[in-house]
Amino acid sequence: MTTDLARQQLLDALVAVSRKYGGDPEFILAGGGNTSAKMGDRLWVKGSGVALGSITADGFVEMHRPALEALLTADFGSDRLVREERFKQAVMAARVRPEKGQRPSVEAVLHHMMPQKLVVHSHATAANIFACCTRGEALIRELCQDEVIWINDVDPGLMLARAIRSGLQDYVKKTGRDRPRGIIMQNHGMVVAGDTPEQIQEDTDWLMQKLRSKIDAVSGGDAFGPMTLMNAGRSRALVNIVGPALRGLLATNDTLKVVTFDDSPPVMGLVAGRDGRSVAEGGPVLPDQVVYCKSLPLWVEVAETAADLVVETLRAALHDYRRRTRLDPQVVLVQGLGMFTAGDDYASAHTARLLYTDAIKVMAGARRLGGIRYLSESQRDFLETWEAETYRRKVAKGVARAGRAAGKVAFVTGAAQGFGLEIAKDLAAQGAHVVLADINAQGAACAAEAICAAQGVGRALGLKIDVTDSPSVDEAVHRAVRMYGGCDVFVSNAGVLKAGSVKTQPPEDFDFVTAVNYKGYFVCVQKIAPVLAVQHLARPESWSDIIQINSKSGLEGSSRNSAYAGSKFGGIGLTQSFALELLADGIKVNAICPGNFFEGPLWSDPNEGLFVQYLRSGKVPGAKTIEDVRRFYEAKVPMGRGCTAADVMKAVYYLMDQQYETGQALPVTGGQVMLR
Repeated sequence: MTTDLARQQLLDALVAVSRKYGGDPEFILAGGGNTSAKMGDRLWVKGSGVALGSITADGFVEMHRPALEALLTADFGSDRLVREERFKQAVMAARVRPEKGQRPSVEAVLHHMMPQKLVVHSHATAANIFACCTRGEALIRELCQDEVIWINDVDPGLMLARAIRSGLQDYVKKTGRDRPRGIIMQNHGMVVAGDTPEQIQEDTDWLMQKLRSKIDAVSGGDAFGPMTLMNAGRSRALVNIVGPALRGLLATNDTLKVVTFDDSPPVMGLVAGRDGRSVAEGGPVLPDQVVYCKSLPLWVEVAETAADLVVETLRAALHDYRRRTRLDPQVVLVQGLGMFTAGDDYASAHTARLLYTDAIKVMAGARRLGGIRYLSESQRDFLETWEAETYRRKVAKGVARAGRAAGKVAFVTGAAQGFGLEIAKDLAAQGAHVVLADINAQGAACAAEAICAAQGVGRALGLKIDVTDSPSVDEAVHRAVRMYGGCDVFVSNAGVLKAGSVKTQPPEDFDFVTAVNYKGYFVCVQKIAPVLAVQHLARPESWSDIIQINSKSGLEGSSRNSAYAGSKFGGIGLTQSFALELLADGIKVNAICPGNFFEGPLWSDPNEGLFVQYLRSGKVPGAKTIEDVRRFYEAKVPMGRGCTAADVMKAVYYLMDQQYETGQALPVTGGQVMLR
């Protein structure tokens, strides 16, 4: 076999084993863990900031092993931070191709000195339950005898590599075997090494079976003491206040945070448990917890459900937290309610949620097995200031989104198709997180999936909504708050049209159009306004927008279309009234009155579109075909064409940007309707 072929086969095996464990949340979450392969004087180790679950061969950094070997005995000085900076530079200098700009895993030396070809370092939850348990070393010895090495807590990077080298040397002397079946590192995870993926899997499966059998044997009961749960109605009301309040209170600039909520069983075990607060405030147990969640969560007890009192309770708690830590919390635990995690975008908030939930599972398991071993204060301080972890935080945070809606959360009704879908897509492309709500639940979900595929995980959420039904709207708003914490821009776009003469139109058609276009707008504003008001209460300089997508028919009458025109005229009346009332809550309310969107389904649907309806109702004199109807309406527009989504988006962004108008109806009609 040629060297090139053997190397390619080795890298293929490395990619496969990396994806296997990197794609399993029981082993790897966020940016944790690393893998490697070696051949001769070369090592390929995972690049920092690269996700194992989707890694390719290009995600590994090729290293000179002789240069890494020299680091095991090099003198980098006694000062911790100076030592690690020098060590980092030495590791970077060991790259074969520095021009690629890759940064190798900080554990590159650890991977080098393991004698086997393949190495998997994971942060498996089951392993960390033992690694973070006060009885962990004794339990591992009891379960695995001398087939697993225990490594006491040391600084990651150089010191960990040296500790494992010493442990391996002692292991060989004591057992006569060339390798252990696994390594458990106190408060740090596990390492499994082998010459083939099959050997890695065999030893990993063996070790996991041993660990899980012991965990399962003690899994009964409440790990954090008896639970006191909040009633469902109070819980729901508080989520709709705390999420928006935290968006405002944690904001450090003009952009509010994304705040996501979790009340899953592991989380509730902690926040509702008798001993939950003392456990949470005991400190972090894992390096990833420090990196992605900060060392300590903020624990809050909320006694009231009045928005102003909740906001002041949170404000006081945050002030005290900042005084003690000089940081903003990324994890907020509300006693009896659940966990809120914050970030500049959904991805970072979601990562914090995953990592802290995993830490809860680890603490619960460790407590059942004998007690929790927290990271020492020295280790916490080191991880909080260590450049390698600061770099990981920076990579995880990613590049700030640009665009006219950057950092915003937008909620668009009627978003499964037509103007609504185009508005949602454009907002997402301009940096917003977007909730797409529609009575067509499948259409909204599919549209949200497509936006996430284009813009990133969690950038869009598809929900079912019936704007005429108050409980349906309430549920959609609540789910949006659970996902993103609140909303900056609410676009009331859902609308229907049933054309017909006042002489012959069935009353049920009139009721249907009025219910969706008029009542639906009212119901949506009624449910979203309190959320927006809380954000303003928490951060008075923060304003939000309600924008109704009205119609040119809201500015002038429309023959044989009275139900639609009447509902749209009424919508402008609501817009002006809402604007006056909600000004004190920091909410601008405006309407956009587009001309005819001929390309959308409202007009072009072959069965129920307006071209078909108007042809059928005889609204256009002499029209024989759909094209006759289309030409008739295009001729009415001085600009000679219908309105497009791009035309409407210019108006949307104008209304979002301006700070001095509310209660306005902005025409976008190509000159067809001019204000008088």
